[in-house]
Amino acid sequence: MQFSDISGLDEIKQSLIHSAQEDHVAHAQLFLGTEGSANLSMAIAFATYLNSQNTPSDGNSLSGFSQDSAGLERLNKLIHPDLHFIFPVSATKNISGKDVVSDSYIKEWRSFLKEYPYGNAADWSAYFGAENKQLNISKEESRNIIRKLSLKSFEGKYKIVILWMPELLHPSAANGILKILEEPPERTLFLLVAYDVEKILPTILSRTQIVNIRAFNDEEVIQHLARQEGIKDAADDRLQRLRQIATLADGNLNQALKLLSEVEEDSHKLFRDWMRLCYTRDYTKLVAMTDQIQKLGKETQKGLMHYGLSMMRETLMALAADSLQEEQGIEVIASEKKLIRVQGEELKFVTNFSKVMTFEKVEQVSHLLNQGHYHLERNANPKIVFLDISLGIGQILR
Repeated sequence: MQFSDISGLDEIKQSLIHSAQEDHVAHAQLFLGTEGSANLSMAIAFATYLNSQNTPSDGNSLSGFSQDSAGLERLNKLIHPDLHFIFPVSATKNISGKDVVSDSYIKEWRSFLKEYPYGNAADWSAYFGAENKQLNISKEESRNIIRKLSLKSFEGKYKIVILWMPELLHPSAANGILKILEEPPERTLFLLVAYDVEKILPTILSRTQIVNIRAFNDEEVIQHLARQEGIKDAADDRLQRLRQIATLADGNLNQALKLLSEVEEDSHKLFRDWMRLCYTRDYTKLVAMTDQIQKLGKETQKGLMHYGLSMMRETLMALAADSLQEEQGIEVIASEKKLIRVQGEELKFVTNFSKVMTFEKVEQVSHLLNQGHYHLERNANPKIVFLDISLGIGQILR
């Protein structure tokens, strides 16, 4: 993983590169971001930048170092001897007791990072077969960290420990690494990667320098998806689908990638037709549509709820613009003020939909969609969930 593999976020990349060039790299940094952000990928890319053998000629290259570097190849494969990973695990059928540590799962971890570079704890748990057991970073891990860092670096400039999800550090493990985290050996770096700062122990948090990793914007999500799909032509019809996914994912690249791999229907067309049936209260067709939705994948079903919530947001912005125009007697073009993010068919739908909506109705429909997403995540019957919501929305709209 290199900086060039991460779409956008150039200001963060340049800041990290500058700290390396000035040799002002803090020995303990916390890469803090929301789920689906590039915090883990950015930490790995920064470690790759620091420990590649050859430096870029211009000093500002985001692509890192020359591709023929043996050290760079090992870093890209995550097998560099001076790059260590600590991550939460749990016992499985084959691993238990004191063996439940990161080193026992390192092969699965490397494969996971290749397939899910923006994955979350649930993805990792399912990947190595945790069987719904609680993940944590045990006290035994702290002993392994101290043992690994007691050795000199093998070939890189730094010994680097990437600790994923310090929120799940067992208190004994946290206490075990406090001293080495505050006063590490020379040329030793800790790169912690977290999602919820409130769940990190204060003793750990106070010893780190926070690097805030913002969420991806829509254009960066589209850029990443387009590169993955091999789309280079700006006129490619598939870009419209990617825009829908980006709007739905709302900066969560992990969610966007899941939607890209599982999407079976055009979310806009499906949601538009759904709302029309709710408005007309055509119950026969509504039941048929719920049968159709039940056959879709779980991510697509949840994605439809997400998409509906995003459309409620756009409708709310359209209502706010209309209200401002009526109150102040001025022409307000919401899209120019960046209140409305959608365009094309989606913008046409929002404009028409807002004519039958009010602020109160948007709130009520959003509440139903939120409830629906909650129940789908907990494996409720999707046909019952969608039919119940449809009846509720029908009452609200009319």
